[in-house]
Amino acid sequence: MKQPRQEDVAERGRSAAFTLIELLVVIAIIAILAAILFPVFAQARERARQTACVSNSRQLALANYMYAQDWNDTYLPSTNYATPTSEPTRIWPAMIQPYVKNTGVFLCPSATGGGFAADWSLRGIAPIGYNTRAGYDPGGLEAPTSVAAMAVVDEPARTVLMADTACGPNSLKYRGYVFDPMNGIENATDVRLSTPLVADRDLVAGSPLTPGQLKPVYCRHFADGNNRGMASLIFADGHAKSYSAASILAQDRGANLIWRFR
Repeated sequence: MKQPRQEDVAERGRSAAFTLIELLVVIAIIAILAAILFPVFAQARERARQTACVSNSRQLALANYMYAQDWNDTYLPSTNYATPTSEPTRIWPAMIQPYVKNTGVFLCPSATGGGFAADWSLRGIAPIGYNTRAGYDPGGLEAPTSVAAMAVVDEPARTVLMADTACGPNSLKYRGYVFDPMNGIENATDVRLSTPLVADRDLVAGSPLTPGQLKPVYCRHFADGNNRGMASLIFADGHAKSYSAASILAQDRGANLIWRFR
């Protein structure tokens, strides 16, 4: 049997190896593919988180409806100022929890630092907030003097009850368990369309305003700093849907939603 020449073996060895230029080309291709695919993966991951957030919102909407059936067709109060701060049921998460059971439903997977607001002392960490117009204050200082009856909502499919909110410690001015449509942009023709503070960035962090002047909606999903980020909203008729900050801020020229329903 004829043995291969040493020169042939050496030549095959040289041809099987990468040259430096070839190696650099491969690395460049990998880098280009990574630059293309990583944003796609990030978008897909955020889409999954947004879907989970909307799903949680729908469960909260159903729980609110069940609460209303048990309480003479009145909506869950966002804050019951007649209840002492020492009682968990002063705020809505504790009031609605018996209808939900799983506290994970109160969370948004995209929220950093969010948690279940079990009582007044933890009210800042809730990443899903309730409209302050659904609150109850017998003295009329912080909220309407009566609980919100379902009958007062003329257009439940357009009326926002809950939304994604900025969350964090109370000491840093966060009040994530509510949003306040009295703090944002007034609508000149229909006061019901007046929006709360809304952005796809955290408006509470570092703000010179007091907590009572803040309580914004936070469009955290797909946020880019240009108000293209989305927030999951829960409506008075029980459905949930996502809207961009820009669309909400445009009021009747955009999302055309009702925030001040009384």
